[in-house]
Order: sequence, then C-alpha cells, then structure tokens
Amino acid sequence: MPLPIPLPVPLPSGAELLAWYDRHRRTLPFRRSDGGRPDPYRVWLSEVMLQQTTVAAVGPRFERFLARFPDVAALAAAPEAAVMEEWAGLGYYARARNLHACAKAVTAMGGFPRTAGALRDLPGIGAYTAAAVAAIAFDEPVVPADGNVERVVARLLAEETPLPAAKPRLAAAAGGFMADAAARARPGDFAQALFDLGATICTPRTPACALCPWRGECLAQRRGIQAELPRKSPKRARPLRHGAHFLLTDAEGRVLLRRRPPRGLLGGMLELPGTEWRAAPWGEAEALAHAPVPGPAWRRVPGVARHGFTHFELEMVLYAAALPRLEPPEGMEMRPLAEAGAALPTVMRRLLELAAVRA
Repeated sequence: MPLPIPLPVPLPSGAELLAWYDRHRRTLPFRRSDGGRPDPYRVWLSEVMLQQTTVAAVGPRFERFLARFPDVAALAAAPEAAVMEEWAGLGYYARARNLHACAKAVTAMGGFPRTAGALRDLPGIGAYTAAAVAAIAFDEPVVPADGNVERVVARLLAEETPLPAAKPRLAAAAGGFMADAAARARPGDFAQALFDLGATICTPRTPACALCPWRGECLAQRRGIQAELPRKSPKRARPLRHGAHFLLTDAEGRVLLRRRPPRGLLGGMLELPGTEWRAAPWGEAEALAHAPVPGPAWRRVPGVARHGFTHFELEMVLYAAALPRLEPPEGMEMRPLAEAGAALPTVMRRLLELAAVRA
C-alpha cells in the first residue's frame, strides 16, 4: 500500500483557483450575485439541505422553504410538524428536526455565532457545516471539507489511503490552504471555489483535467491515476427488511395517515399505517392483524415497493381498501390524497406509486 502523504504538504496557489472561480462560478439560488455579504441563515439552510442531496434537487426546494420560513425567527416559531412536512422528500429527516432545534437556539441567542467553534455547539451542526457557515457567511479562514473538497485534495496529493480512513488527513491537508495569502483573504469565495471545482471539473468520473486551473500541480494527474482517486473501502452489504402498509381511502378522496414517533428513523413524519420493519417477510394474516381499521375488505396490491436507507434495504407490501366515510382512529388523520403525497417522505411515496401503477 502506498505510504500516506506526510503533513504539512505543498499545495497549489489559491490565487489560481480564485481567478478561475471569478470567471466560472456557478449561479445557485443560495448564492448572492450582487457581491453583498451572504446571509448566514441562507448559507446554513443550503448547507444542511445539500447534505446527502444533489444541487439539482435542492434548488427549487430551497426557494420553497424560504417562502414558507423566510428567516431563522420564522423557522424557530413554526411547529415542528410543519417543518417536517416541508422537508418531505429530501430524506435524512433528522436534519429537519435538528434544523428546527438549531433555529430555536439561534433565535434565543440573538443570531448566529460567527466562528466555526461556536457554531459547532448548536444542535445538528457538525464540523463541516460549522466551517462552511463560518467561512462563507463570516469569512473565517477555515476550509470546509465536503466530498468535493476531499476528492480535489486526494487527487492533488495523490493520496491513495481509502476513504473513510483518509478523511482526517484530507481535511487537515485542506486546512493548509489557509496559509496561502490569496485564499486567506477570501475564505468564503475560496471554499465555494473548491466546491465548484469538485462539482464541475474534478468530478468523480472522467475529470476534465484539461480545464483545471491546478492541472500542472496535481500529482494524481501526473501519474495518470486521477480517475481512481479517492479510493474507497468496500461497502458492506445492507440487510433486507420487510414491512406491510395500509392504504385506506374514503369517498371524498382522502387517505388515512399516521404520524411516526417524534424520535428515531423518520421521526415526526407522516406515514401510511403499517407494521414494523423486520427481517422476516409478513404473511397476509399476520399483516392484516395490524390493519388500522377493522372491517374493510383489504386487497393486496400486486408487487412490492422498495426503498434504500443508509443501513438497510426495505421491501413493503401494500393492502388497499375504501370506505364511504371514516372517522380516523385516535392518533391518525385524514388528508386529501394530493396533499398527503406532498407531505409524505419518499419511502411512503413509493407505496402511493405502487398503488397507482398496479391498481
């Protein structure tokens, strides 16, 4: 195995990257185009949304979220259920709960702290998000190391230690950019320049090295191994779990929904009532014992709905029924189907898709 790159390491010029960024920076809904100081609320919100979610998916949702919660005080004052429903479809729902808790803490202290160290004390803010907000919103000379930055640095230094073991080394090496006078003078722009370089030039596959402002100083490019880096440790196979859920509608086109417990996986989100998710498949009689309402003629919808979580794969069967009118049981509610679809997490939308396609 190659020896790890010793630290500190020589890094290319920050001025070269900033000159490239000034010409080619992306136009994104959460970036200011007028040269003014970035709003820390918008920076923080965008960074949280972008975790585990693509820029293309975040763009329209970011604007919609701002329309409903235009500032941190509005977000803090909102009911948690409203925040969770607005987050529906973005995944990793603990982010929404932490976002709400963080908004309350920031409002109570009168505004966002201005340093990465103080930001890390807020709910749900880790090292990366704290550094990103501190650099972009407050020009603190720190370098946030997301996946784009890790990839750029791994290639610059031809670091062949696989991820995730290489993460601390890559973050430490990235921090060395702040010794560069040009980078230190514009830490917010420099951080975003690194993001843009990784997203548009130093991409995971077939990087466009001929267009890179650092192509002459990239060790991986010199050795012809840039497309192989960063290396990653093999992923473990995810276990398969099984669930059964129930789609009950009435004559008005409403659907029966249940809110999940406030903590845990999908905490606080709406769902179609159903069983727990377990290793063994559910037999029909066993599943129907968990039906939310006795009496309807439940029919099994052909096929299964599949969804992948970080730590497991899920297969769900669906039973459907209709009643002329229904008073929801305690702890449940009825909503129009279109409204329900917008408020449900993606895993539950898979069931609605199954019902629509196979009904």
